[in-house]
This record gives sequence, structure tokens and C-alpha cells, in this order.
Amino acid sequence: MTKIAIIYHSGFGHTELVAEAVRDGAASVEGVETDYVTASEAKDDLDRFDDADAIILGAPTYMGSASAPMKEFMEATTTVFASRKWQDKLAGGFTNSGSMSGDKVSTLQQFVVLAGQLGMIWVTQGELNQTQGEDWTNGDPCGINRLGGYIGAMAQSINAAPGPDNPPQGDIKTARMYGERVAKAAKRWGSGRL
Repeated sequence: MTKIAIIYHSGFGHTELVAEAVRDGAASVEGVETDYVTASEAKDDLDRFDDADAIILGAPTYMGSASAPMKEFMEATTTVFASRKWQDKLAGGFTNSGSMSGDKVSTLQQFVVLAGQLGMIWVTQGELNQTQGEDWTNGDPCGINRLGGYIGAMAQSINAAPGPDNPPQGDIKTARMYGERVAKAAKRWGSGRL
């Protein structure tokens, strides 16, 4: 059985909806089980992830950076850095903010650097920016990867309660596809077919 851990923080519930989509995408792959946990819980139980084949990190982007609870988790991994217990696991990440850019790439880059320091191998988004219309730059809320995030999955939410269209359905679909991509990559990586 391939195991995918999704470790996330959500300040207001929007990023949790994205995390659920990532989890559901990973779980949709036959032979994959998911471990879905908040960053606050994860930082106190790092050994829990030693048998994971892939770890996907998710957090809102606040002021151009990962949220403080996610940073606490990241800092707690210094013991993993020294032990190399997560060496050669696959890694991925997703983020959410209130604007189309919101410097989300900065948060994803923080996750990439952490993965590199822990000896992990990063899985990118993979989907092209696709919308329903001819103009792929129009930000269609139903479009796949409408925000053009290729390091990891990106979502946008407005300052209203999370719900069916907040984050937009295209961002939720993108997150689900990303979870599925990481799970399939982890299955291939773990099978020895390199």
C-alpha cells in the first residue's frame, strides 16, 4: 500500500477545502491510503510520517509567506534533517491566498527548499493552464490551473466564508488532480520502476 501524508494549515477554512481536494485526489488512486493531519498535530508527531511514500504540504500564503503554524511544523523537521529519515520520499505542496498572485509562489518555494534540505524529491503540478474559453488568460474560475502554478497547486479565495465557489471550482479541481498526480508518482517511485 502506498501512503500519502497531507500536512496542512488553514486559517479560515479555505485552505482546508483545498487540502481535502488534494487528499481526495490522492485517495482516488487504487492502492493508496492517505494520512490527513494539521501542521500543529504533525509537528509533535514527526515519526508518524516515516513510512509515508510522499508528503504534501499545504498552507495559506500570508504576507508572501507560509502561515506561522506551517512554519512551526517546518522548523520542527530539523530532527528529520539530521536523521535523513525522509530522504528520497516524494514531496509536493499547495497554497491559497486572497488574490490571484498574492505571492503564492514564495510559499511554494519555501516548501521546495524544505523538501530539498530533507533530501526529498519534488513533484510539480503538471497541468497546463486550461479554461473553457479560447482566451486562457482570462482567469475563468472553472479552469484547470487557472492561476498558472507549476511548482504546486495554487488556489484563490475571497474574504468570505469558504463554500462551493470559494475557492473557485477550477482551483478545487486542480488541487484534486495534483493529489492524484503525487499519488501516482509515489506508486511508480515505490514500485522500483524508475
